[in-house]
Amino acid sequence: MFLLKTEHVPSEDVIVSDKSHKLNITLKSQGFNLIKYYFKTPELAIDFSKNINKTDSLYIWNKSSGYTNLASQFDKNEEIINVTPDTLRFRYDVNAVKKVPVKLHTDIRFNQGYDLLDDFSVKPDSITIIGPHVIVDKINYINTDTLKLKKVKSNINSILNLKLPNTLNELKFSDKQVSLKASVSKFTEGIMKVPVIITNVPDSISVKYFPKKIALTYYTSLSNFNNIKIEDFEVVCDFSKLVKGQSYLHPEVTKIPKSVKNVKINQQQIEFIITE
Repeated sequence: MFLLKTEHVPSEDVIVSDKSHKLNITLKSQGFNLIKYYFKTPELAIDFSKNINKTDSLYIWNKSSGYTNLASQFDKNEEIINVTPDTLRFRYDVNAVKKVPVKLHTDIRFNQGYDLLDDFSVKPDSITIIGPHVIVDKINYINTDTLKLKKVKSNINSILNLKLPNTLNELKFSDKQVSLKASVSKFTEGIMKVPVIITNVPDSISVKYFPKKIALTYYTSLSNFNNIKIEDFEVVCDFSKLVKGQSYLHPEVTKIPKSVKNVKINQQQIEFIITE
């Protein structure tokens, strides 16, 4: 039994994998010439640039037109006696081209007091897939292998393999790896008192509230610590979210500088009274 490989398939088409693509060939030769076929499964090439017919969904190879090409792949002292089956049908699909995002997976433990300074940089952040529509249409993203690191306190610079689909032989990928970079810095905690703003108060009433300022705690890098200002934050109480009978408002942080993380409000209620 001979396994088959396809050659010179038109670039706009892709052959759909099928394990039935095999030929049983009876050979005649002298001496021990045929022993080599017992130690390694032989492979023959089917040339799609000649001696093959094309329909709307199939490429059809038959023994009568492809015999010469088969014979040329054997040694001169090997004679083909019989070939079965006499016809092979190869299903094909039109190639689709699709760009999908790369989904990063990490399991990173930072050394105490250290954290990412910015988001991860993944290059490329998306890849192009070429292959049969029936396969490509089902792929919406490609996962990376999981990057596992412990006690990190320096910049990250790694290469990650992509978890490509099992149908690798039927697909082409623009990339099989991505580079991952991230800046890591020493972090510290900061506390800042920020004014409270009341929004959506009806024109018919006035509201007095307390406290006028509340403390926020946040996490930022040492290099950015002195650059953080009160104006970088905004705390708002939306009067339209007030529940009937409730005597307090809930503060929400609506503006946060990009250089801080883990912002927490140290007071969850703002007392108020309504005045005419």
